[in-house]
Amino acid sequence: MAPLKSLEQEYPILDSNFQSFCASHDIFSVEDLLLHDLYVLAAFAEQESSSERLKQGIAQVLSIIDGQHQPWLNGIELLEDAQRNKHVLSTGCEGIDLLLHGGLRVGQLTELVGPSSSGKTQVCLLAASNVAKKHIGSVVYLDTGNSFSPQRVTQFICQHSDPAIDQAKHRTLQKVMNNISCKSVFDIFTMFDVLHQLEFNLRSQMQGGDCKVQLLIVDSVSSMVTPILGGSGSQGHALMISAGYLLKKLAHEHNIAVLVTNHTVGGDGGISKPALGESWKSIPHVRLLLSCDHGGSICNVSILKHPSMAVGKAARFMIHN
Repeated sequence: MAPLKSLEQEYPILDSNFQSFCASHDIFSVEDLLLHDLYVLAAFAEQESSSERLKQGIAQVLSIIDGQHQPWLNGIELLEDAQRNKHVLSTGCEGIDLLLHGGLRVGQLTELVGPSSSGKTQVCLLAASNVAKKHIGSVVYLDTGNSFSPQRVTQFICQHSDPAIDQAKHRTLQKVMNNISCKSVFDIFTMFDVLHQLEFNLRSQMQGGDCKVQLLIVDSVSSMVTPILGGSGSQGHALMISAGYLLKKLAHEHNIAVLVTNHTVGGDGGISKPALGESWKSIPHVRLLLSCDHGGSICNVSILKHPSMAVGKAARFMIHN
């Protein structure tokens, strides 16, 4: 849920006075407010000169929370939603698309796991390029390591184009670049801010005719989460789980595909395993293991987790230089 400050534009009653009152009680977000005893908070509000407006603000926040609860759906309604909204987006990578029966499933969070230089970012760039080019929609790309390469996107778009048709090639490239919004994000708190703003924008798009977001990429989620997991406290794990569920919420409620990358760490017997531990393991709907032949461009991908496919199923593909 959003920081209180980000809600002011849509709900004017949550103004700077309300935010200052909340901040005096260490409340900066909707989550913070829910952790407080609301009766005690209302009693503190009674002592303020603007008590009625402050209590209206508290009621408004609770109303926002109630409005975000999803209705109960029966089996038929879930099936209709899946058939109508939960289609697949081609990544542009034949091996991955073949393995996943078409590509990334809308409404799901797909995780690419692999060691350094295994091709994770290349797959992200290829997927972003392909979705921006072939689908009526846009891509939001959260770059946590300055790895987004517009030059690489250009190579993906132009490699199959006829060099003689320069003008058409330029128009296609311009369309793709306009449909990819890249944001540099270097810590999890900034990511929360970006995702909450994206959520607000997506709600606004439902009422307007803006170009709809089809794909959200976070490359990589582990580089932001790992620094907050140290120590004996539970706050880091709580933030990690909150980030995961927010990504899944965006995917499901707004019918977008979410693609994140994660690195590997040493496991028992020297066998590599996905980073972020058991707590994160339940977050992705789909988990793919990626590896690349040393010195080559041949990549291997296998299924580590999938709601409807066999674990261990694998494919090979080539990423063109």
